[in-house]
Amino acid sequence: MSQQYDFVAIGDILIDAFIELNKDQADVSIDLDTGRKTLHMPFGSKLPYDNVVVVPAVGNSPNAAVAAHRLGLETALVTNLGNDKFGKECLDALRHEGVHTDFVKLHEGKKTNYHYVLRYGPERTILINHEQYPYSLPDFPVPPKFFYFSSVGEHGIPYHHEIAAYVKDNGTKLAFQPGTFQIKVGYEEIRDVYENTEIFFCNKEEAQEILKTTEQHIPTLIRGLRELGPKLPVVTDGPNGAYVIDADDQAWHMPMYPDPADPVDRTGAGDSFSSTFTAAIILGKDPAEALAWGPINSMNVVQYVGAQAGLLSREALMNHLTNRPVEYEAMKIS
Repeated sequence: MSQQYDFVAIGDILIDAFIELNKDQADVSIDLDTGRKTLHMPFGSKLPYDNVVVVPAVGNSPNAAVAAHRLGLETALVTNLGNDKFGKECLDALRHEGVHTDFVKLHEGKKTNYHYVLRYGPERTILINHEQYPYSLPDFPVPPKFFYFSSVGEHGIPYHHEIAAYVKDNGTKLAFQPGTFQIKVGYEEIRDVYENTEIFFCNKEEAQEILKTTEQHIPTLIRGLRELGPKLPVVTDGPNGAYVIDADDQAWHMPMYPDPADPVDRTGAGDSFSSTFTAAIILGKDPAEALAWGPINSMNVVQYVGAQAGLLSREALMNHLTNRPVEYEAMKIS
């Protein structure tokens, strides 16, 4: 009998080269009003770096696939690679992690996406270049239980409609974590995706952009997102934690899980939260319980370079949950 996957991640894949800048040599300024840091690199200068760490098979959806598999779900990835050295490295990395690669397509004459991450402590600036691949869903022998859909290239609007139609027609549930382009394009362009989404993830600022509002009250933002179609929107607010509203219209707030040490690299923190929340829902947890799972994986991910090294097994995550601080508890809010 053909296998039914619990979690099929859909989205672009890439290699990240993490370049750690020398903190004594890098020129960084801080905006006193916003706290925003800016890296200055004058032309003609030479900027020393300390080391480079290359991490294959990353990106929003590959990170989510690895997280879900480590939590015990049967997981596959739908993505595109160039038929080159880097593409083969990505395939090897996915297989090593136990992520099924039956739906990964290799394209002759295309390059595998390769990004450069300039690291300054836990902060980073990413130099990106996306290859244009032809997007299409594969033929699934059995409809998956869940799709997890995230970043794709700007030419991928028809792909959104194909995914929405599949979900509507086949009973697969959809978790949607929009990337920068998907938020920028606006709700109307991909409204069928919103209308067929089960779980939706964004941060507070993204929610305000999607809803075209300056509203600050996060439960109000969540209810606004729910009016667009998603049954279970989840909104994060950086150090202030994460929020969800359940089927009974009860709002819940979860604080961040305390960091055991200063963060090393924040890449992938959002992916780990969203995929872990989704995995918890697939495993039968209610929204408040799922909200307690997500920040634990995020806490551990930022202790490592790259988005996947710190992803936890279910046993390790449950150990953190069992030994959590007393203040780490989902709270009802209005």
